Amino acid sequence: MFNIFNIKRKGEFILQNTKKLNVFEIESIPKAVATLAIPSVLSMLVTVLYNMVDTFFVGQTHDPYRMNAVSMATPVFMMLMAIGNLFGIGACAFISRSLGSGATERVKKISSFSFWCAVILGIVATILMTTGVSMLMPLLGADADKNIATIGNNITGAELERQIENYRNLEKYTKDYLFYIGIGAVPTIISSCFSHMTKGEGAAKISMFGMIIGSVTNMILDPIMILALDMGVKGAAIATTIGNCVSVLFYFGYLLRKNTILSISPKQFSIGNGIAAGVIAIGVPTFCTNLLMSFSNIVMNRFLNNIDILATGAMGIAMKANMLVVFLQMGIGMGIQPLVGYHYGAGNRKRMSKIMNFSIICTMIIGITLTAVYFIFTEPLISLFMTEGASASAEDVSKQISYAVKMLRALMVSGPFLGIIFVNNFSLQGMGRGISSLLLSISRQGFVFLPVLILANAWIGLNGLIYAQPIADLISVIISFFMVWLAKKHMNANKTEKVLSKC
Repeated sequence: MFNIFNIKRKGEFILQNTKKLNVFEIESIPKAVATLAIPSVLSMLVTVLYNMVDTFFVGQTHDPYRMNAVSMATPVFMMLMAIGNLFGIGACAFISRSLGSGATERVKKISSFSFWCAVILGIVATILMTTGVSMLMPLLGADADKNIATIGNNITGAELERQIENYRNLEKYTKDYLFYIGIGAVPTIISSCFSHMTKGEGAAKISMFGMIIGSVTNMILDPIMILALDMGVKGAAIATTIGNCVSVLFYFGYLLRKNTILSISPKQFSIGNGIAAGVIAIGVPTFCTNLLMSFSNIVMNRFLNNIDILATGAMGIAMKANMLVVFLQMGIGMGIQPLVGYHYGAGNRKRMSKIMNFSIICTMIIGITLTAVYFIFTEPLISLFMTEGASASAEDVSKQISYAVKMLRALMVSGPFLGIIFVNNFSLQGMGRGISSLLLSISRQGFVFLPVLILANAWIGLNGLIYAQPIADLISVIISFFMVWLAKKHMNANKTEKVLSKC
């Protein structure tokens, strides 16, 4: 009886993995892309929705300085996601290439290495964010004393007291948010890591459901904690942490079902034989992208603070609204990464190129459609996130909404073409072209964006700042095509060498 049970379980395991490999080898290109990209896009959609829900309910407090606090804390949260992406995306590409070349045993070592590194760095992040949260305030621009010192001498009386109270509240709100996000650093990093690793073995639906269950939990808790319990931004952070914990529990359940090649066993942990180097080399580009995004966010916030601190929260609202355009196109790029990696590992350039071209067309259709919708309905969209209430800050809220409308329209300029960057960048990662992907990533968020940001602030001011990102995006589209052309040229050269060596 025991042997029959084992044979049945082994047969189910083989059947499951045969179905996963069919996605890579047999399905038509549209169906293969849809199979892996749609779950990824839906995961991104849910991520966008729960980020929007967070912002929506914080906006219902009618306090622009709570919105500012979330905007100022966002760069730190992005750093946690950067760690999860470092090991998750690095493992995803490495796992798919290993499956393509038939090295299935290596997959267990890759997944175990990535998981335990994510756990260790998550613990370090928790310690730093809970014990050192006060040290982050000057860096983020939320230090009350420094902000109060910038208040003009012409402001006195009740207006002065109001601004001082607002700056004190801003520091308090930012600290509260970061402290509870810090407590949940480990599940935040692990859930991000798992969502990518599962896609690497073709289990895109598992990746999607893991993201969805955590996001839905967060969305359910948001109105309860932010409004019903009157916890404000603290409630938003706690809801996010609990949501990520639920997501991690789901992924653990998937691993316990035994129909996966992945492993988190410490016995499989290894840094040798190219395991650590293979994961980190591919994960570093996305890691650097997230870090540069965090740094750029901090620089942007500081520049906006110097113009009008209400503009900082407005940019946060505009970026949250713009996330739908960015993340849907990013979801397609992330979804096809295992496909590109598999066919690159198998040496099938023709199918790999068709997958990339088809995906670019899909992202452009999404980008053009959403850009048109956003330009037509900009004001109603912004009004979803921040509303005027019967409070002393109604004038500030109105001013912040006005800023946000202008900023969202500026961000949408590059909307139709943004997906090209993501498809090309994740394809480069799938090919194992870590350096090329890194250069592309840091061009968009660093080499191009930061100089444009700094020059725009010095020469133009607010209008220059809000158009810095779309300018950087359009330049990066051109760079991405050049990087992919070089990668394909290198692939052809290697193929030619193999043919000649056999002769």
